[in-house]
Amino acid sequence: MTTNFVEELRWRGMIHDMMPGVEDELSKGMTSAYIGFDPTADSLHIGSLVQIMTLVHFQKAGHKPIALVGGATGMVGDPSGKSAERNLLSEEVLNYNLECVKTQLGKFLDFDCGANSAEMVNNYDWFKELNFLDFIRDVGKHITVSYMMAKDSVQSRLETGLSFTEFSYQLVQGYDFFWLYENKNCKLQLGGSDQWGNIVTGTELIRRKCGGEAYAVTTPLIKKADGTKFGKTEEGNVWLDAEKTTPYKFYQYWINASDEDVKNYIRIFTLFDKDKITELEQQHEEAPHLRILQKALADDITTRVHSKADLEMAIKASGILFGKSTHEDLAGLDEKTILSVFEGVPQVTITKAALESCENITDFVSEVTNGIVFPSKGEARRMIKGGGVSINKEKIDDPNGTLQGNLLKDKYLLVQKGKKNYYLVTVE
Repeated sequence: MTTNFVEELRWRGMIHDMMPGVEDELSKGMTSAYIGFDPTADSLHIGSLVQIMTLVHFQKAGHKPIALVGGATGMVGDPSGKSAERNLLSEEVLNYNLECVKTQLGKFLDFDCGANSAEMVNNYDWFKELNFLDFIRDVGKHITVSYMMAKDSVQSRLETGLSFTEFSYQLVQGYDFFWLYENKNCKLQLGGSDQWGNIVTGTELIRRKCGGEAYAVTTPLIKKADGTKFGKTEEGNVWLDAEKTTPYKFYQYWINASDEDVKNYIRIFTLFDKDKITELEQQHEEAPHLRILQKALADDITTRVHSKADLEMAIKASGILFGKSTHEDLAGLDEKTILSVFEGVPQVTITKAALESCENITDFVSEVTNGIVFPSKGEARRMIKGGGVSINKEKIDDPNGTLQGNLLKDKYLLVQKGKKNYYLVTVE
């Protein structure tokens, strides 16, 4: 069942600017729209999810989404929203990044569903044969310098410095739109609100070069209620690639969303319909401490970006630190998840010989682990007797007992002191 694209974006709060005539154009039947994705890394991050979801809704409305991965523009840079010149990458690195991004987009868009199948294009394919003289003759003469200078993205950089390369970016992006208009019947460009100036340069180029009509829709830039930047943690970007951001950390980003932010996120990042979201919001209001909205959001988006199995692993891992869990739960985690969960806890590496030589549990949690768990044997004995020590999630009650059980993944031991203090011991 198809939906009305503009109405769908409106109720989800996903429209910032829209040129007149968009709805009339879409009502005529299936059309194409494109969004450009930055290939300067070998993974997209969650900041790209707004645009990915915009294309998903466009396809669900019966239209054809085009994902433009900028092999050419990645070599140039984009001044929009940036305070400094970006590093230019080699063709080899860019091509590798392109393939990685294609794989990620394939998780969201259907590239084999008939007439409105999604399509991937690389603007390097049409720019590689275009020489500089042809470009300034066929493109540059249609857009005046005063028009380009008036853009906010240019004005904001005049004092700090803007190279000709990045100044000309809007012409390059404008030509992308023109090429897709001419060759793919693409009449609509979508993007974030910071791209509005570049997008309308494209509509203007289409109007001036061939008298055509093209349109633009932009989405709001997401801002968190606490003023911090969306998609960032202390470690940096939250990536869609499990090698860069583990599914556990990905899940934790969403589960820790504030009540104010999650009401926005669940509309933008899930495909839940209005009735479902209203129901979840009502349940959340009745019992905020259960974090129903956060759990629904985190479950849905972790499954779609990663997998159901990764979600289950993330939930299990979350229970290790924040809920009741067993030795079996801990043993079921893979090594990457173990290291991700306990990344911030005190860690120590010991030899197998040292482990085998310790006489009892008390020696292990004090001397053998270099005092990171307990600085003295006396303190260790008292807390063990009081039931305050666990190893690999199994309670220890005999200070003179020997270390039992297998190492996690043949190399780790997790010591817990009290309810919240964890120590990860690596045995080599």
